[in-house]
Amino acid sequence: MIQYLEFEKPLAEIEGKAEELRAMARENEDMDIEKEAVALDKKGSELLDKLYKDLTPWRKCQVARHPDRPHCKDYIDALFTEYTPLAGDRNFADDHAVMGGIGRLEGRPVMIIGHEKGNDTKSRIERNFGMARPEGYRKAIRLMELANKFGLPVITLVDTPGAYPGKGAEERGQSEAIARSTEACLDLSVPLISVIIGEGGSGGAVAFATANKIVMLEHSIYSVISPEGCASILWKDGGKMREAAEALRLTAQDLKELGVCDEVIAEPRGGAQRNKDAAITSVGAALNALLTDMDGQAPDAVRKARRTKYLAMGSKGLAA
Repeated sequence: MIQYLEFEKPLAEIEGKAEELRAMARENEDMDIEKEAVALDKKGSELLDKLYKDLTPWRKCQVARHPDRPHCKDYIDALFTEYTPLAGDRNFADDHAVMGGIGRLEGRPVMIIGHEKGNDTKSRIERNFGMARPEGYRKAIRLMELANKFGLPVITLVDTPGAYPGKGAEERGQSEAIARSTEACLDLSVPLISVIIGEGGSGGAVAFATANKIVMLEHSIYSVISPEGCASILWKDGGKMREAAEALRLTAQDLKELGVCDEVIAEPRGGAQRNKDAAITSVGAALNALLTDMDGQAPDAVRKARRTKYLAMGSKGLAA
């Protein structure tokens, strides 16, 4: 069953009618409704193209949060062989909102770290909806240091509304853990590539995405704060999230223009949620190409390039 977003309701009606006609035909073989169903299919296809041709920033937020988009676990299962999960921060606990381990991408050994939101009620609660606690960031630091020791490129898959703001997380040093994770990214002497596969929310995303290369899926978002949170602070009205989404410039296209994002990966028609396999394949191809481009670079050059990138970040937007 396809889960339709609010702006997709007209499409839901058309596709629902086409499926209803075909269901009636299956029950009554004498009915010939294929011509009508095909006409509805064509109308639905045209509407799908129209809806996704020029999405507003707020609609992109809705697509980025779609529950059926492929998540971190989907990418790991499809792209990486010999994946061995590594758990725990060796200090407090294992945070299930953060996945990590060693695997092979097209035969190349890599370290994979990512946020996992879960795909049903039970797994979403277990994964805390992709909102990491301090132990999640400390686990990421441990895995980055391990990758650095053995010369493994690091790939991070970012998909989080932000770091978990609960009392326990704050007591255990949430802001310090995020800062240390960001520092660990900057200190790596191996290539670090980050892919924003859905939401890139606040410091919770930056802690994984202070990378040599940041790539974003076409309908993903990356921002210092959610549109709802921004609207609540600026206008004391969470209902102004559409205006906030416009002002934040959080889309992949805006961020590429500003120099924050290095590459935008095209999504299948109607978003990654409509064709997970195609979206995952595109991400795999982009990762392979980026890692190949960075082959043979000296460790000091890799680290220096990353630091230079972030020192210069924002200059393009300011100059404009």
